[in-house]
Amino acid sequence: MKFTLLKTSLVAALFASSASLYAADNGLIAIITPSHDNPFFKAEADGAMAKAKELGYTTLVASHDDDVNKQNQLIETAIARKAKAIILDNAGADATVGPLEKAKAAGVPTFLIDREINKTGVAVAQIVSNNYQGAQLGAEKFAKLLNGKGKYVELLGRQSDTNAHVRSQGYHDILDDYPDMKMAAQQTANWSQTEAFTRMESILQTQPDIVGVISGNDTMALGAEAALKAAGKTNVIVVGFDGSDYVRDSIIAKSNIKATVLQPGWEQAQMAVVQADFYLKNGKPQLQEKQLMDCVLIDDSNASMLKTFKLAK
Repeated sequence: MKFTLLKTSLVAALFASSASLYAADNGLIAIITPSHDNPFFKAEADGAMAKAKELGYTTLVASHDDDVNKQNQLIETAIARKAKAIILDNAGADATVGPLEKAKAAGVPTFLIDREINKTGVAVAQIVSNNYQGAQLGAEKFAKLLNGKGKYVELLGRQSDTNAHVRSQGYHDILDDYPDMKMAAQQTANWSQTEAFTRMESILQTQPDIVGVISGNDTMALGAEAALKAAGKTNVIVVGFDGSDYVRDSIIAKSNIKATVLQPGWEQAQMAVVQADFYLKNGKPQLQEKQLMDCVLIDDSNASMLKTFKLAK
C-alpha cells in the first residue's frame, strides 16, 4: 500500500505539545484517537494526557480522523520522535495491524483503547468496553420504553469498525425476541451526527409511523433527535450508546433521547497510561492483553450523575 506523506509542518501542527517534547523526566507518550469533534474521543485524549502528565511524561496528542493513512503517518512520527509508548484508538481493525507491528519492531509498545484489532500479540494491551453487554443493556431499555411493540430504526456505525457490528449484534439478540417490534430501516451513518440527521430525514419520508430509533453511538442519536424534532416527532424514543454529556442533557430535559449506554472512555484511557507506565518500568505487561470493561445503562435515574464519560461516585 502506498501512503501519502504528510509535510513536516502538518505533522508538527497535529501534535499540540511538541514544544515541550523533551522536558519530561520519563519521556514521551503519543496519544492518537479519532476526531476530537466527537466528545468521546476528546475525553479519551484528555484522560490519557492528564494521567501521563501526572506520571511524569510529556505527550503528543493527535487525531487520525478515521483516516488510515493519516493514522500510519502519526505512528511513524511517534516512532521517529522516540516515543516511549503509544496510546491508540485505532482507525481500522485490519489496517492497523501492520503499523503496530512496525512500532513493536522499533521498540515502541502500544496500548489500544476502545477499538480492538484483529490480531493478538502485537499490542501490549487492548482495553475495550464490553460492547455486546452494553448493547444488550441498551436494547432491553429500548424494548421496555417501547412497551415491546412498534416499528423502529437502527443507525449503524462505521462498517470498518468492529464495535459497530458487535453493538448491532447485541441489540438484535434482544430485540429480535420481541415479535411485535419490527425494524423498519437499518442504515449506516458512520458515527456522524450530520449523516444521522440526513439519514433520519430520508427515513421519515418513507416510514413516518416509526416509534423508536436505536443508535450505535450518541453522536448519531443526537443527529436523529434533531431530525425528529424538525419533523415534529417529539414522541419518537431514541436510545444511544457512549454516555456523552450532550445526551445526558437530553435525557434530563425529557427530550426524544431517553437512555444511553456509558462506556468508560476516560477510565480506559487512564488505565492504558497506567499500564504503559508499568510496562516501561517493569519490562512486562501489568495484565493480560485483552481486557473488557462492562458498560452502564444511563437513564433518568442516574443521568444527573454523569459527567465526561464517567459516573460520579
